[in-house]
This record gives sequence, C-alpha cells and structure tokens, in this order.
Amino acid sequence: LRAEGVPLQDPEVVAVTGWTTDELAGGLDAAEAEGRVQGRYALVTLLVGVNNQYRGRDLDGYRDELRTLLARAVAFAGGEASRVVVVSIPDWGVTPFAARTPSGAVRDRDAIAQAIDAFNAVAREEAAAVGARWVDITPLSRTQGAQVVDDALHPDGAAYAAWTDLVLPAARAALR
Repeated sequence: LRAEGVPLQDPEVVAVTGWTTDELAGGLDAAEAEGRVQGRYALVTLLVGVNNQYRGRDLDGYRDELRTLLARAVAFAGGEASRVVVVSIPDWGVTPFAARTPSGAVRDRDAIAQAIDAFNAVAREEAAAVGARWVDITPLSRTQGAQVVDDALHPDGAAYAAWTDLVLPAARAALR
C-alpha cells in the first residue's frame, strides 16, 4: 500500500503465532494496558482460529470469542466495520507437518480440511454480521502445502506474499 502512495503508519501487530481466540483477547488486553494499541486505526486485520481448531476447541466457543474480537476490531477501526478485514484460516492439513502426529500416528487430512471449513464458515458469518470485509485465502493455502519453513508447518515468505496479494484489494477498499 505504501508503494502505491497510501500513507500508513507502521502496523501494530498484537498476535503471536500459536494463539487461540482467548489468547489474542488476553494479548489485546495487555497491549491496551501498556498503551501499545489505542485510538482509531485506518485498517484492522484479523486472522484467528487455526489454533482453536488444532487444539480441538469447539465451534460455539470460537464463535463467541470471535464475536468479541470482531467488536474490538470494529472499535479499533473507529466504529467503521468496513475498515476491518477478516482473513480466513489457512488449511494446515496440507503441510508436511500434518502427515503424522508427534507420536507417529497418521492424521486425517480430510477431517482437518472439514474442520477448517467449519471454522471458516463461522468466521465468514460473523464477519458479515458486523459488516467487516472477508478474504478467503483457504483455497490458495491448500495449493501451497510444500511452501513452508523449516518447521514443515508455517508458510514461507512466498506463501505469505501470495496471501497478501489476495488481501490487498480488500485493504485498498477499506481505506477508501
């Protein structure tokens, strides 16, 4: 966006890899208490839930916690839900990491995909309910299984860049 001449401050990243929705809420609480996040932001992005799915958390709890996070995101966007971009959960089941559990048991990749789809359906519904923008990166993530860093799970820079290409039009629209 900066390369296109959009004047933006540096982003404030609150989330940490591996967090669930409740952990993100706690991280936001801490960031607000420390004064790291405050005021109105021109653009707020939210991608959360993969670790809820991975840890076997239920959809109803995810929905409730996501609603709270979306309300906070809209508040950070000055009450303008159209400035909030919700990004779908990528499918980690296509990565080499997903082939087996740490104990060596074979994982059911179809079950992982179905669970990811269920979590994304909730996220898409909740984003629409508040008027936030939705970007679906999941289909692309399913083509990028080998594009991972050394842990065989997390996407590499090229994969993230491709996701950014999908998010960019929504970010542009949010900033209009």
